[in-house]
Amino acid sequence: MASWQVWALMSAAFAAMTAIFAKLGVEQFNPDAATLIRTVVILIVLTGVVAATHQLPALAAGSPRTYTFLVLSGLATGASWWCYFARYTSATPLAWRRSIS
Repeated sequence: MASWQVWALMSAAFAAMTAIFAKLGVEQFNPDAATLIRTVVILIVLTGVVAATHQLPALAAGSPRTYTFLVLSGLATGASWWCYFARYTSATPLAWRRSIS
């Protein structure tokens, strides 16, 4: 199996776990607060990864265009997460979502 295939399978597995854990996590909790907690966890983990792999200097190496598109991508990601985790998962039954996903 090629390296990219392993990464693709891992991505799919983590995406599935994300959907399951999100539904279980927002069942008795405010979905907006749950999204905030997930975002903070991701920020902490990725900061640790970047620091541990000595990639912090790369943060200063981008052009204004690069940062503009990274910010736009971040905003789109945040909107996607908010729509999916905070609204969709809290408003629909798990069995119904499984048929769509």
